[in-house]
Formats: sequence, C-alpha cells, structure tokens
Amino acid sequence: MVAHLETFAGNLDDVRAFCAVVDLGSMTQAGAFLRETKGSVSRRVARLEAVLKVTLLARTPRAVSPTAEGLAFHARALESLALLDEALQTARGARTQPRGHLRVTASIDFGVEVLPDLVASFRARHPQITLELLITDSRLDLAANRVDLALRLGGDHPDSGYTAPVLADLTIGLYGAPAYLAQRPGPTEIAELAAHDVVLARERLGATQILVSDVAGREAGITLRPAVRATDFATVLRLTLAGAGIGHIPSLVAAKSLHRGDLVRVLPDWASRGGTLRAVTLAGRELPARVRLFREHVRVELARQIAGCPTDGVDRPTPVPASVATYNESSGRV
Repeated sequence: MVAHLETFAGNLDDVRAFCAVVDLGSMTQAGAFLRETKGSVSRRVARLEAVLKVTLLARTPRAVSPTAEGLAFHARALESLALLDEALQTARGARTQPRGHLRVTASIDFGVEVLPDLVASFRARHPQITLELLITDSRLDLAANRVDLALRLGGDHPDSGYTAPVLADLTIGLYGAPAYLAQRPGPTEIAELAAHDVVLARERLGATQILVSDVAGREAGITLRPAVRATDFATVLRLTLAGAGIGHIPSLVAAKSLHRGDLVRVLPDWASRGGTLRAVTLAGRELPARVRLFREHVRVELARQIAGCPTDGVDRPTPVPASVATYNESSGRV
C-alpha cells in the first residue's frame, strides 16, 4: 500500500547524485565518485530541484552547500536509499540463497499421503525456509493466490503462461489389506480380479474398465463393477486399509502403508499408467532459490522412493508401455 497520496516522481539516480554532492562537498568530487562529469551531476541536481520545486543547493562560483531544505531532504533521502538498497539485496538474494516463505498447492491425494514426508525432510535440510500448503483438488490460479509451486497430475503441458517440468511418472497398482486377503485370497491372474470387491476412484456409475499391463508388455482391459467408489485416491486408500476390497491406488500414495505391512501388493506384475506429476510455476521469471530447491527435493525424493521399491511383496513401479492410455484424471486425482 502506498503510504501517502503523493509519491516521489523523480529519478533515484538524481537523488543519489544530490546526496553525493552533500556528502563530498562538491560537484566535481561527486562526479568522480559516480563516474560522471561535473555537468551531468549538476543537471541531475537541477532536475531533482525542479521535481521537488525547492532549492536544495546554494551555489557559488567556488562551492556548493545544502540549503536548510536540502539538509532535511538529504537526511531522509539517505535513510530511504539505505532501505531501498537493503530491499534490493534481499530480492537479489532470494534468487540465490535458500530462505523465505514458500506457498505450495497440491491435490488432496498427494497432499495428504505423500507431501508431508517430503516437507518434513525438506525442512530438516532447509530450516530457514517456511512453507504453506494449500491442499485442494481445485486448480488454483498461481498468480491470484500467490502460489510459488503447484504439484499437479497431467499428461499434457499447461498453457504457455506456465512452466511444468515432469517430476515423476506414476503407476497405479492393486492393493489389499491383509484382513481382506485372509478372507478372500488374492487373484493370481488378472481375469480373477473381476470376482473380487474392488475399490476405485471413479465418479461414474456402472461398470468401469481399467487398462493394465505387465512387465512382459502384455496389456489387458478389465471391466469391473466396483464394490465401493470414491472421488479421490486418499479415500480409496482408507477404504482399502479398512478391508473394503482391493484398491486401485497410485504406488506413491500406497507406499507408506505398503512398507508398514498394512497393505499387500496384489498382482504385482500388473499396473496402470498413472500419468505424470509436474511442478507448475509461472513462466517468464527466474525462480527464487527456495522454489528451485523444493522442486528438486521433490523430484529426487520421489525418484529415490520409486527406485528403492523392492519387487516381491513390496511396491515398485511397473513399466507400462506408452500405448497404454493414461489414467483419466477426472476419475481420480494425485
């Protein structure tokens, strides 16, 4: 907010030239300090006096000296220039030094199940950076909401107003709780999945087809009638943990429960393609260090989690041929 109705309309370099004349006692020395000619400094001071409509310097053939108004302006101008220099250093430092406040938005699925661990590990490395998380399935406008980074699922690059490098390729696997699998042994072939209670993140009623492929490159489209539907994968995870059926869940969302033994991978050779996770930022500007660091932290940590998943009984990404369609984002968000 502007502090006063009237703001300074002059040139800051003219203000600096005037202050240099007062500090050094002459136009000549001020010119040498500023690497300008004496005439250039004189014109700057005259221009400043015209803007302010006040005489700042009393001039004689041998010397210049500040008027009473000039002394008062000089004192306040020095303070203002010092504050401005400090603000400039802070802004420039934000591009190179990791500090400040970071606003991040993500979908409910990713924000609830994956993001907390990433934030905690990032803060452990960079305690000078504070974070604010906006967890919502709504696509927030980054500029209007002052969002530094959006973590979004999508197969396509957003419009030209944004940059959106890929952080990870996602897969969606099949999981069951030990209690459910104790009552109904898990399928050994993909076709047997239709005989089980299945929990899907789908908004449409009726039968639903999911596309899967295995490590050998075989592809299959399985038509299922879900026992339970939910609007998001976070809820699908909770329902699967509760024993409601076999859940179709992104590997990153299920990873923590899987490693704790609360979930078991079903048909571990089969998975659906889950699209790409992108880090979306506004285009046309250099990102502050805090944004670049967090984006790289997320990319590295997700790659480590994906690469570090063993095969038997513990989740790992399943290679999915490009011909397999990306899981429709409208039917579940990550």
